[in-house]
Amino acid sequence: EVSFDLESAPDDQYRGENRVALDPTKAHIVGCSFSVSEGTGIYVPVEHLNVENVDKEEFFSFLRDFLTNKNIVKIAHNIAFESAMTYAKLGVVIQEPVYDTICAAQLTLKNDYDFRTLGESGLKKLAYDICGEKLPTFGETTAGKHFDELDPNDTETVRYAAADSDFALRLYHRYNEWFDTYLPKHKHIVEHVESPAAVYIGLMKVNGLDVDIALMNQCSEKAEAEMKRLHDEIQKMTGEVNIGRSGNTKTFRKYLFEDKKLPVVKLTEKGEPALDEEALILLQEHCESDKADREQSALSALFPLLREYRSWGKIKSTYIDGYLKHINSATGRIHPNMLSLSTETGRMSCSSPNAQNMPRKDNDPVGVRKFIKAPNGEMLLGADYSQVEMRVGAQYCRDPKMIEIFRNNGDIHAMTTSILYGVSYDEARNKHDPKYKERRSIAKNVNFGIFYGLYPHGLWRTLKFNAGITKTETECAEIIDSIKRGYKKLSSWQNATKYKATRNGYTETRLGRRRYLPDIKSDDWWKRSSAERKALNTPIQGTAADTIKLAMARILKGLPSRPWLKPILQIHDELLFAVPEDSVREAADFIRGCMEAVPFEDFDIPLKVEVAVGKNYGEMEELED
Repeated sequence: EVSFDLESAPDDQYRGENRVALDPTKAHIVGCSFSVSEGTGIYVPVEHLNVENVDKEEFFSFLRDFLTNKNIVKIAHNIAFESAMTYAKLGVVIQEPVYDTICAAQLTLKNDYDFRTLGESGLKKLAYDICGEKLPTFGETTAGKHFDELDPNDTETVRYAAADSDFALRLYHRYNEWFDTYLPKHKHIVEHVESPAAVYIGLMKVNGLDVDIALMNQCSEKAEAEMKRLHDEIQKMTGEVNIGRSGNTKTFRKYLFEDKKLPVVKLTEKGEPALDEEALILLQEHCESDKADREQSALSALFPLLREYRSWGKIKSTYIDGYLKHINSATGRIHPNMLSLSTETGRMSCSSPNAQNMPRKDNDPVGVRKFIKAPNGEMLLGADYSQVEMRVGAQYCRDPKMIEIFRNNGDIHAMTTSILYGVSYDEARNKHDPKYKERRSIAKNVNFGIFYGLYPHGLWRTLKFNAGITKTETECAEIIDSIKRGYKKLSSWQNATKYKATRNGYTETRLGRRRYLPDIKSDDWWKRSSAERKALNTPIQGTAADTIKLAMARILKGLPSRPWLKPILQIHDELLFAVPEDSVREAADFIRGCMEAVPFEDFDIPLKVEVAVGKNYGEMEELED
């Protein structure tokens, strides 16, 4: 059990930039500290200025051996950073066993119900809160200098550097004692799920996303032109009322709700008339109904224009300008920040920019996904779990019909369509049927909502505002009832799961990732029903998240012998890679094997991974087995 921590400094050409020492594409390793027992931390200077350092190549050779040694538990606080730096500078993929104390911190409780957040898991804070020692900050230690400008023989320099590894080791022992006492399963998650996932995140951070800047600039001009056209049309209808860039100004709200006396169909959290997507749809419906007067009826064409105007604005600000401002000047790529523990179910999130929320192809007039391109001589390869949450749900509820469809490589959405509409399974799969698209859309929304205790009103909202399909709440209730009759074990699993969560006060994933539900016994129906939905959602969505993180751990083990395989992004149930053109088949077979492996000992529903390749992310074609 050895803890370690890297110190870094900017490369010469980037020394004037802020926080650049944390950017693996613009910084270098200055030194490394190690600790093998509390109070024994040492610091090894590698590249300090104007002093004698250890032999760099000899040390890096040692470091490579250490990081890939499968008999040493390698402990670090935020191992994603260490992973990124050593991968970028040494080409090393850190191998298990690994232990990230920042992940451990976020899987321990700070009170009866809440786990620590990332913002509450900094090493300096934890050293004080848990070990009772106040450590000096980076700013106090460096006094405005870069770390390589400090004297590595100075007591405070050594204390600062060695304390990072020493206190990571102390936290390792404290957290493991806590896990053994209170939540043993969380220790397993830290060791075998979250810490390897953090290493994988470091690799994605370094590799980044190649983007087609010329295409983005071309689309930016198109978006601006479309916004101007739509803005002018809206202005003609409203008499030059100021709508701003978002179509949600006070002046515009006054025009709609005071001047035109449109009904307030929805309120914001502040109690003001809402003008979000749902509100615009409802306002349009009012203007088209017989409840509207003549002036209001004339406004029915306004709301589609406004929704389109906003859509172009979102594309321009979020996916063009937003992406362009994050292009790294050293690499010409985007290097998003992936966070593994920012959601309560364990699903990853992404920021700076959020590359996980690219619009679907059927709702994107410019093709945002085409912005992400393959590097020269390479292809993008996407490996996407097929209906993984549905498969996990079938594993939980043990419904024979669901199990049969997955074991026979069937289509769960077609089966649901068959149950809903009383048609044959083959008819439900017929893409040439004029009713196919609407029926399948309803089936998908039902499938993704029904496991989580979706009520008729919730299904009505989902269909209306997400799928553009209008059903009455009575029809939605009938849809839900027909699904529960078709999948007979579903209701019994839901009832048992809610009962168990009510009794325990929490719900868990298959690996034991816990989520507390303090409102599960609330007298407030809204709070209680929300907690009940979380009780159903977490086991399925969280287990699916654990499944893809376990696949990442398997991939890590195979990367040292495949240095050409570059993980670049995780998007919900999909892993994205950059692969040399002549290695696509080998990569696909390896990745599919890692992802389709049985995730847990008793998991008997086959997992299926669909692999697609292409020169850009928007034009991927399925790779046949």
